[in-house]
Amino acid sequence: MLIRRLRHAALLEHVNIVLIAAVALGVLGMPASPANLAGLGLVALLLLEGGAYWWLKVHQLRVRAPRPAGIGVFRTLGRLNLVLFALGGAVIAGALATGASGAHVWPGAALWGFAVLEHVNYFHLQLSHQCRADLARLRRTRRLHPSPLARDLRGHRARTPAPR
Repeated sequence: MLIRRLRHAALLEHVNIVLIAAVALGVLGMPASPANLAGLGLVALLLLEGGAYWWLKVHQLRVRAPRPAGIGVFRTLGRLNLVLFALGGAVIAGALATGASGAHVWPGAALWGFAVLEHVNYFHLQLSHQCRADLARLRRTRRLHPSPLARDLRGHRARTPAPR
């Protein structure tokens, strides 16, 4: 059951990349301005990372490994995301500073914010609660908990030998 749910989550993250782009650019007619594309690109990147993590988690459970294969790459991705958020924010701020109109900036800013929330949801705190067990734990403890990726990264750090 858990493996099926994680496989579903991994697939949906990747499908959502296409859906969000299609809705934003096609259905809603979001202009393909630099600010909007920066926000959309960041959302796509975070969803891609999230889907990749869930696929690795499925593999970990199938082979009964102590942690997902390649988990250390996500530590690097987490740091790289921060740089990309700063660059995306600079593109959006630059568009605002040059007087770009609302439709050429605000959708990208909203998507940038969504990407930041996805980063927090994956790399730090579990913001998304989609199963009964997660919701029950949230109601019981009344606080957010570390995300599964954050827990795996913490476990990886504890098991990684210090450089000599």
